[in-house]
Amino acid sequence: MARTNSYLAYLAQVPLFAACSNKELQKIAKASDEVAIEAGRVLVEQDAIGREAYVVVEGEASVKRDNRRITKIGPGDHFGELALLDGGPRTATVVADTPMKVLVLGQREFAALLDDVPGLTHKVMANLASQIRELDSKIYS
Repeated sequence: MARTNSYLAYLAQVPLFAACSNKELQKIAKASDEVAIEAGRVLVEQDAIGREAYVVVEGEASVKRDNRRITKIGPGDHFGELALLDGGPRTATVVADTPMKVLVLGQREFAALLDDVPGLTHKVMANLASQIRELDSKIYS
């Protein structure tokens, strides 16, 4: 339980889980795997089909789109969460710059969470609606 509780703050920063209660975040943490990543490893590849989301606990990575670095990410950052919903293609490549520790939540585990915690589905949908509204306002303002 200590490991699970230590990851709640990281998971709470993921927009998809922003409205979740501590109890729901604990279930998400339990469904996640902690994985050690070596420097230089490609975590996700642009245009590849995604089946998991990542939350960075330790280390740094570069995010590249069309082979150009667009940003760096570190502890508390996340990527790949849309794959939990649609399993669609990745929009960028992420490469570990340093050794990393990440939490990985697979699409199957996420689907099981939605079945196990029905209230989570409503929170995820509300969060997505909020993000769509925010993007819409940016595009048309």
